[in-house]
Amino acid sequence: MTDGQTVEPRPGLRERKKQRTRDALLRAALELFTTQGYERTTVDEIVDAVEVSQRTFFRYFASKEDPTFAVQEVVETRFAEELRRRPAHEAPFEAMRRAVLCAWGSIGEAIEEVITVDLHMRTYQMIESTPSLLAAHIRRNIALENQTARLIAEREGLDVERDPRPRVAVAAFSGVMRVTGQLWGQAGDPSVEALRDLTEEYLDQLVPALARDWRERQDLPPVELRPRGVGDPP
Repeated sequence: MTDGQTVEPRPGLRERKKQRTRDALLRAALELFTTQGYERTTVDEIVDAVEVSQRTFFRYFASKEDPTFAVQEVVETRFAEELRRRPAHEAPFEAMRRAVLCAWGSIGEAIEEVITVDLHMRTYQMIESTPSLLAAHIRRNIALENQTARLIAEREGLDVERDPRPRVAVAAFSGVMRVTGQLWGQAGDPSVEALRDLTEEYLDQLVPALARDWRERQDLPPVELRPRGVGDPP
């Protein structure tokens, strides 16, 4: 115990070795997928790059597709954890907004310990341009939306099967997340910070876009699309 906090035990040698093997397979798979194409890459090529067996690959990943969404799965899991922690007094949009920003803020370094942010961006671009992966991406997003709608309904004491508001709120939130992901994938800055800033900027426009008369805002400057830099106002 240190300053009232529990010190997490360091993983043993066996666990660290297994994690290193998984990380190496993940990096090799994503590098091959993004350089020569997902469909053209075989599991044999991935395991040859790491000098392990196919059996070892399938010990860590259920399919060739799994490494593609490994980082996304980490983000989704952290987002759900953060959403469950949000204070009950926060409105649904605010709880989701804070949860996703906290998730990105807390796992950026963890992601970069495994793969470079450039490789993360190239993977996202590959998913968007590969029909089979894009279809899997959409299925995953639908599953996440259903999970999130149930979490929001639980927070608000609602029956998600009877009250449409949780699903409507999550659908709007998810739409913004898809847009910011696509814009980030097209941008020149591949950093996690750039993605987080862009996400925050667009989420901050969600409620005004839905609740206000846009004609009343014609005299305002357009939303700046670039991520905010150091020293820029919040």
